[in-house]
Amino acid sequence: MRTAIVHYWLVGMRGGEKVLEALCEMFPDADIFTHVVVPEAISPTILSHRIKTSFIARLPRARSWYKRYLPLMPLALEHLDLRDYDLVISSESGPAKGVVPNPRAVHVCYCHSPMRYIWNMYHDYRQSAGLASRLAMPVMSHYLRNWDQLSAARVDGFVSNSRNVADRIRRYYGREADVIPPPVKVDDFEIVPEHEIGDVYLMVGELVRYKRPDIAVKAFNATGEKLVVIGGGEMLEELRREARPNVALIGPQPFEVLRWHYARCRALIFPAEEDFGIVPVEAMASGRPVVAFGRGGATETVLDGETGVLFDEQSVDSLVDAVERAGTMAFDPLVAAAHARFFGHDRFVSRMRTYLDEILARNGRAAKPSLPPTVDARPAAAASVSYG
Repeated sequence: MRTAIVHYWLVGMRGGEKVLEALCEMFPDADIFTHVVVPEAISPTILSHRIKTSFIARLPRARSWYKRYLPLMPLALEHLDLRDYDLVISSESGPAKGVVPNPRAVHVCYCHSPMRYIWNMYHDYRQSAGLASRLAMPVMSHYLRNWDQLSAARVDGFVSNSRNVADRIRRYYGREADVIPPPVKVDDFEIVPEHEIGDVYLMVGELVRYKRPDIAVKAFNATGEKLVVIGGGEMLEELRREARPNVALIGPQPFEVLRWHYARCRALIFPAEEDFGIVPVEAMASGRPVVAFGRGGATETVLDGETGVLFDEQSVDSLVDAVERAGTMAFDPLVAAAHARFFGHDRFVSRMRTYLDEILARNGRAAKPSLPPTVDARPAAAASVSYG
């Protein structure tokens, strides 16, 4: 069985790429199709596959301007030649599912989210866009929404990463989706003795506006408690200028540095409304509680009062109150770590394999995915950082 995996773009290793990596392990002979690829930014597991790009990759400065070519991506996807593939798995967050497989192929879409910038977060993206983009977005988004809905009919089965996203798939595409949470390599994290836990809170993630890192910085500016923020993005320098000495924004860090902070933080701060949110699971795998905004994927991963605290509003006051409440509660690290295992890598592979077997059987085919030895795609180990 020839398998093609279609991913929107390969320019880094975030949650969507972790799912792609697991699919690559399940299907070691699969070919990958994408709009643009930055080889130095992706893992050896993904790079071990043959990667084919759409014509977007040949446009000027595509590696950095790829999002500007969004209106051309439907045409680029439909131009990809998938005639020889029996199974097509699209990994959808940007445009990916709109390919045209051969009539006998089975097409499964693992949907991280319908495109946020034309659906549920359209007004947020438009508000923060430049003048030219703000003027163009209404027309462009109308065209993309129509195409996005039509292309959903080409998919034989949808899988979503959360009930939250399954609800969006039902609303925007009129399709039902099976829920299979994304893989988290929970065994890569550690639980340390209580005496190693510090008085420092931690925030991890890309510093972009919809994730609301500004709330965390303002809240800890106000309380004076220590906060370390790991991650890069468009808001990094802006937040560094705003942060007081008790808030340290240390930028992107290697895995070993991240792992060290997860295990020793007082709690993880998670103010974003995410589709799923792998970061809270990684913190719980490290035995640490999570203070999270009570919308989106966090409501499906964080057990309020058992593995963390959920707050109701994306506001400084609401976050400060939640941190204070968390400080009065006793959390068992082993309970958090045990809960995180529900979202483990092996569980994802098992559930995804079962789903694929069933949908292929319904279409008169049989799946034979196999797992090769795991490839360690993490960054090289780095020394732990310290802060005052």
